[in-house]
Amino acid sequence: MLPLARYGAQRAFSTSPVALHLRLRSRLRVVDNSALGRQAMMDGKPPKIIHVYNRTRIATIGDKVLLAILGQKKQGFVVGCKHMKQKPLVPRYDTNNVVLLDDNGNPLGTRILSPLPSLLRGDKQRFSKILAISSRFV
Repeated sequence: MLPLARYGAQRAFSTSPVALHLRLRSRLRVVDNSALGRQAMMDGKPPKIIHVYNRTRIATIGDKVLLAILGQKKQGFVVGCKHMKQKPLVPRYDTNNVVLLDDNGNPLGTRILSPLPSLLRGDKQRFSKILAISSRFV
């Protein structure tokens, strides 16, 4: 028996799965019609997360994040996230989506171009302005 075959049979082969949540330096897709978001997506320079406003430093749907977009710092809410496992009542998206906010917490755009998850309706105090400019829910 060859030495390589003997050692290869004892080793387990594994691959790492897709990241379940959004971490620092994750790239996002802007889904509102703000000028800054449209310009970044057209230039092929999507925003990336530089800070997550929670204790775990991992962002999911509904979390507030700080983004670096075209040399500026902007805040945003994550409104869509790719998940490896399906959770009950949480839709699965093909892309990681974000809505940009200004310094006062108001959305930069006037429309949201993709459907929002219905679980954001549960926290109307935080998401009232975002829910007002959205027309579709999943």
